[in-house]
Amino acid sequence: MTYDVARVRGLIPSLGDGWIHLDPQAGMLVPDSVSRAVSTGFRTSSFSHIGRNGAAVRSAAILDAAREAVADLVGGDPAGVVLGPDRAVLLAWLAESLSSRLGLGTGIVLSRLDDEANVAPWLRIANRYGAHVRWAEVEIETCEMPSWQFEELIGPTARLVALTAASPIVGSAPAVRVAADRVHEVGGLLVADAFGAAPYALIDIDELNADVVALSAPAWGGPQIGALVFRDPAFLDRIPSMSLNPYAKGAERLEVGGHQYALLAGLTTSIEFLAGLDERASGTRRERLEISITSLQDYHDQLFEHLMDTLDKIPNLTVIGRASTRIPTVSFTLSGMQAEKVAAKLADARIGTLSGVHGGSRLLDALGVNDEGGAVTVGLAPYTTKFEIDQLGRALAALE
Repeated sequence: MTYDVARVRGLIPSLGDGWIHLDPQAGMLVPDSVSRAVSTGFRTSSFSHIGRNGAAVRSAAILDAAREAVADLVGGDPAGVVLGPDRAVLLAWLAESLSSRLGLGTGIVLSRLDDEANVAPWLRIANRYGAHVRWAEVEIETCEMPSWQFEELIGPTARLVALTAASPIVGSAPAVRVAADRVHEVGGLLVADAFGAAPYALIDIDELNADVVALSAPAWGGPQIGALVFRDPAFLDRIPSMSLNPYAKGAERLEVGGHQYALLAGLTTSIEFLAGLDERASGTRRERLEISITSLQDYHDQLFEHLMDTLDKIPNLTVIGRASTRIPTVSFTLSGMQAEKVAAKLADARIGTLSGVHGGSRLLDALGVNDEGGAVTVGLAPYTTKFEIDQLGRALAALE
């Protein structure tokens, strides 16, 4: 049985709005099951998981279930799952906590491929305490990140590497494991941002050898919740606490303020949704995730090939980067047209794309793309169809 995109589309009511949604980088559409879980959570949970009343007990159960679900998503330990309102917020708190390790005489390696959430916090710490920053660059033609450079960039003083698992702009997926192995040789840490990679790839924190993996639930149709997963949960008790609770232990040491328990209920349900993308999937949730995401990848491989063939037929269209290892996301330019204008005309045809990135893009700046009018970004989602790609091609061909 092949991937049943019609079945998946039937689980997402907002697809009935008449639009073609090729902008999952702004957040994938929310399944009905997630909306219902959030609604139920608001009605039945409390604002605290402390206490013995029924609502507090339910909140505690929701929190535990959310940690377990996120751990299953990356093959980690629930004890190492930190939850918060947004991955950018959590990465900022992590940077503050690790700041004592990143002072004068130490080094940080950042990546041009990364979203600003995994760049700005580390730059602030480096500027404040004098850590030296080095940049991992991409090849201009392919936007691939050569792994050989990690041997040169990650020297004896390197204490941290921040690296994306996949670019949400050009799709390139760098060799995280190579960078992780190298930085561990010199006693440093690697923080991998999986915002672009989930749900396109099955994330395995041990296979990446990352010390921390950052996640954003809207990337797969979940609520506005972020997570950090620590490969070694005990590490959380060895770094300065950011919590307002002086007695906080484990994951709570990086959780500032209270939780939104209703949203956490939706988080768990969204991961269950991913695990059920392939109705044949069975076994543990981790096993079902592996089957479903593999099925989605097979579907996306064919669909993305059709997308690239469609784009290549458009006169004056230039695809930015053609990495061999990637997720099904691509950016392009049309000569003589600003990206904002292209996106606006596509929106007139009820096709949703992205032009410009919130907070800007160091990658597009480095490539000179933003100097020439920017780029339009499109991406596939679990509900994207071949017909929608054909509609995009017709709309682009009709642009003047």
